[in-house]
Parts: sequence; C-alpha cells; structure tokens
Amino acid sequence: MSKPSLRAALEAGQFVTAPGIHDMISAVVANKVGFDFVYSSGYWGTASVEGLPDAGITTYTEMLRRLQTLSRTCNAAVIADADTGFGGLLNVAHTVRGYVAAGATAIQMEDQRFPKKCGHTPYKQVIPAEEMMQKIKVACDARDGADTMIIARTDAKAMEGFEASVERGQRYRDAGADIVFLEALDTEEEMREACARIDAPMMANMADGGRTPILPAKKLEEIGYNLAIFPALTGLAAAAAVENALETLKATGTSLSPDVPLFDFQEFNSLIGFSEIWEFEQKWSDVPQAAE
Repeated sequence: MSKPSLRAALEAGQFVTAPGIHDMISAVVANKVGFDFVYSSGYWGTASVEGLPDAGITTYTEMLRRLQTLSRTCNAAVIADADTGFGGLLNVAHTVRGYVAAGATAIQMEDQRFPKKCGHTPYKQVIPAEEMMQKIKVACDARDGADTMIIARTDAKAMEGFEASVERGQRYRDAGADIVFLEALDTEEEMREACARIDAPMMANMADGGRTPILPAKKLEEIGYNLAIFPALTGLAAAAAVENALETLKATGTSLSPDVPLFDFQEFNSLIGFSEIWEFEQKWSDVPQAAE
C-alpha cells in the first residue's frame, strides 16, 4: 500500500495535522477516522510499552521496533521521533538508515545532550550548535536518496533563551534540515516571530499539558507553521477514559454504565483484523464452525 509523502504534501501547500499514536489500538482507530500522517512519539511510545518516562532510557532498537509495528499497522505515513539520533555521528547514520527502511516519511532529531528529556520537562541540556549541524548533515546524507525528510528540533529555548533558539533554527536549516522545530515556545508571539525569521517549513508541537499554547490548525497555519503534531492527545485521552472506567467498576461492580462509553466490540474485531482471520478459517479449516 502506497502511503502519502510528507514532502509532497508540504510542497503542495497542504497544512499537515498529525496526531500522536501511542499504541496499536489507537493506530487502528486512527485508520477508521482517517489521517494522512501520524506521529510516533518517543515519550508516549516509552510510556505505553515500557511504563517509563521519556528520559533517554529507550534504546534505538526498541524505538525502531515500535516504528516498524506502527508503520505496518497504520494506513497513514509516520513522522518518527528519533531522539538525539541515539549517539554520535555513526549512530545517527545507522538510525536514519533503519528509520528509512521502516517507512518513516520524516525523522525528527533534537539537539539535547544524552540522556535526553521530554522537551516540556526541566533539567534539559543542549549540545553545541556545530555538533548538531554535523548530525543534520550526516542524517541528510544517510537517506541515500530516499524521500524521507529530516526534522531538526532545538530545545535551546529553556537554557539559552528565545534568540539563541531562533539562531539555532536558522543554522540547522542552513545545515540541510528540511523542517525546523523550536521546542517549548511559551507564547503565540514567540511562535509567530520564529516562523517569520526562519526561512524553512516549520513544525509546531501541540503537546497538551505542555508549555506551548494549544492552537487550532487554521491559526497555526496563519501564524506561519506548515505542520503540527499533537503527540499527547491519544495517550492522555486514553488515560482519562481508563481512569473513568476503572473508577466506575470499583464503585459499582459492573462495566455497564452510561458514564462509561465503550467502543463496539464487533467493530473493533473488524478493525484489528479478525474478519481476515475468519475468512481464512472458512477457506482452509476442516473444523466446522461452532454454534453461537
């Protein structure tokens, strides 16, 4: 199945909205709703699979496996979080080749020191801009002609201030980044100025609960952004729904409640692929179907 190209979408002037997909249940529901692009978040992938914080604990191998699974499951093309590239320049090249082979339409790398932290939490540190520029050049070269875009993220705002963050964005663009991402801007004014001063496609991080104001896609496009990710949406929505369901079960002793909306089980069977399993069984099984 051919998937959309982020490069083609941006070149056509399309504003791209990509929800974060934290697990494969969210992935099959996203298939039902219909998105051209989704985002594979290091934070939410680590939380959902390992039950651990986004603090540089997850390895390249673990992140690659999640990307491969998401790419296989989702009809949408995947924009993939690659943290810091998982090491030095050789690691960056290896990461990009692996992510390209897994089907990433874009690869996001950040300029934090290892071990990195979630961009909306404290105690981050950044590497020198020159070192990140070398990583970007290596990443672009490692694509080896693939259509995959390189997204350069800077976390410098928290440590070095807004001006330094903008300057890094400009330098990362000059190093060859296809898309620039200034993490954890605090105001709409900063977002607008960053877009005006950096001559490159710009990505906004609409992280619910984070530092950056959550704005609708039309507003972000008017400000000057070309792409917005909503990495926390499905994870936080799922956590709220699970909490509500468990609290209701604990209080009432049953799952049947008007306060607990449940996805239709038969429809979910179809979304997850049981229809194909049943067709296979009907074609090849010698065992008669059990009476319902």
